[in-house]
Amino acid sequence: MPTALITGATSGIGAAFARRLAADAFSLVLVARDELRLIRTADQLKLRYGVPVEVLPADLATDEGLAKVEARLRDGVDLLINNAGFGNPGHFPDVPVEREARMLKVHCEAVLRLTLAALPGMRERERGAIVNVASVAAFFTRGTYSASKAWVVNFSESAAAELRDPRIKIMALCPGFVRTEFHQRASMDSSAIPGFMWLKADDVVRDAMRDLALGKRVSIPDLRYKAVVAIGRLIPRSVQAMVSQRIGR
Repeated sequence: MPTALITGATSGIGAAFARRLAADAFSLVLVARDELRLIRTADQLKLRYGVPVEVLPADLATDEGLAKVEARLRDGVDLLINNAGFGNPGHFPDVPVEREARMLKVHCEAVLRLTLAALPGMRERERGAIVNVASVAAFFTRGTYSASKAWVVNFSESAAAELRDPRIKIMALCPGFVRTEFHQRASMDSSAIPGFMWLKADDVVRDAMRDLALGKRVSIPDLRYKAVVAIGRLIPRSVQAMVSQRIGR
């Protein structure tokens, strides 16, 4: 039975990955800050899918939390889903630097450290995969959130290129707007986002697993967002920034 470790596993895209991988008969290691919610999620998955589920409470914004997850990864996993993340309420440069640094810790340092912790075992077994959850925002200029996700995309592509091993896959997943708890937790008003632009977390995961199997290094779920990114690449960066700021505010 292969093993998958998922960060941010109790809600949204992380929970959707947990359901999909449990259905595919993966043994799961679920990582999140809320231990009670982790236990509840694990119990539900074990009852529904009959797979082993391990819970690992950890705050990836702390060195202690990162070290706990790194240690578990060194024991060996077949699939790592770096999904944990959040958005800060407010706009640059009004957000306190402590919150900005916390975001970079989770979005960038955690992705780097957990990837490096997982790779030795994967290389020894000559198989494995890592999915780093980024965002369509990575392709546009929208504050420090999009900047951190741009790093995730660049890092994932660079790591895959440096590794040069088709048996070990590293992919950045770049969804658009997904109906999760993300916007509520960040105190973001999402009422202006058109209904047709929202994606379902389970659909995002389905597309991600398909693209991972195909060996893609960047996955953009849904034709709507593929078109958004393609058009965005044709627009001057200054115009991109102006449009992004107006939409964001």
